[in-house]
Amino acid sequence: MADAGRAGGGPLRVAVVGWGAIARAACRLLDEPAGADQAGAPIEVVAVAVSDGSAPRSDLPVGAHLVTRPDELAAVAPDVVAEAAGRDAVAPWGRAALGIGADLVVSSASALADPELLAELRGLAERYGARLEVQPGALAGVDALSAARLMGLDTVEHRIVKPPAAWRGTPAEERTDLDGLDAPVEFYRGSAAEAATTFPANANVAMTTALAGVGPEATRVVLVADPSATTNRHEVTASGAFGRLQVAIANEPLPGNPKSSAMAALNLARCLRARVGSLVV
Repeated sequence: MADAGRAGGGPLRVAVVGWGAIARAACRLLDEPAGADQAGAPIEVVAVAVSDGSAPRSDLPVGAHLVTRPDELAAVAPDVVAEAAGRDAVAPWGRAALGIGADLVVSSASALADPELLAELRGLAERYGARLEVQPGALAGVDALSAARLMGLDTVEHRIVKPPAAWRGTPAEERTDLDGLDAPVEFYRGSAAEAATTFPANANVAMTTALAGVGPEATRVVLVADPSATTNRHEVTASGAFGRLQVAIANEPLPGNPKSSAMAALNLARCLRARVGSLVV
């Protein structure tokens, strides 16, 4: 893996794909001093990748290069490429990252609902000695779900409950009257693959649950618009030989993007810090 062989134990060189709410928040967190119990090698954001380089961006991390094409990644020599730009960015930037032997951290897991893309990226990771990693995003308990899979899982259900405003601009508007709700409405029930493809901004982490557990087709997803909700809530239940898992997390929306949760940025920052920390829990 790229970060395992940093010359001279220098800083972890990170290229961030995207400069929206999640990327900005994660980079701010990386810039804050780590606690004494989390000390480790430093992290340097060496590049920020965007689709349009003409817009002014005065808030980039100090020293970070602005890149607009995947083939520019090689010149900045990242150890890790952290994607936080949305579903469409995963394929081109993922291919470029893994093709130069850099590890790829994916935030937009909904892109991996395409089995051909998932197989291609896994193949590139194996070929070039890199790692394809899906960060937990807005979820909790992904580690336990993945561990339980080793003994065998029977069922996994992921229920996502958000305020009506968080579902605006999505196919939810065609399935229910978001402005007229006076009680919670379940407007979708289906597979994780379909949910992540149809609602990529809202049900993105359904694919994370699926990849950790029983797969995209077998994982059941329920989407709910709740007028009384003030947080973005994820409820994951699973059963199998290990026993029964019930995990719920109520996330505050990320400032500037009500469809995403603050935990998505927190987990991305933690994922990167864990690569250099002297103690990882």
